[in-house]
Amino acid sequence: MEPKPTIVYDDFDKIDLRVATIVSAETHPNADRLLKLQVDLGGEQRQICAGIKQFYDPPEALVGKQIVVVANLHPRTIRGEESNGMLLAASVVEGDSDQASDVVLLSPSKPVPAGSRVG
Repeated sequence: MEPKPTIVYDDFDKIDLRVATIVSAETHPNADRLLKLQVDLGGEQRQICAGIKQFYDPPEALVGKQIVVVANLHPRTIRGEESNGMLLAASVVEGDSDQASDVVLLSPSKPVPAGSRVG
């Protein structure tokens, strides 16, 4: 994989990374690859749509899991559903393929309060 261009610290510092707890997960009604997640960001609940359906089945197994999200990303409508954040995940790509053979959600190594800053 080609590395992305180098950025300055001030650019990185604009990103608000937070720990979120997944409170519900279901398939997106209008997309084959997406899940709709409701997450708790420490008293604030948000919806995030993510293209992880093939790697997390059944989606309900994600409930209670803590993940890392970009909390200050501008909301976006994805297939008719608003997504208010982005989860962070590692994509496992083998060989010359462009397709991920696995996607692993980034999460803290032990429980922390929802909404905790990641830095």
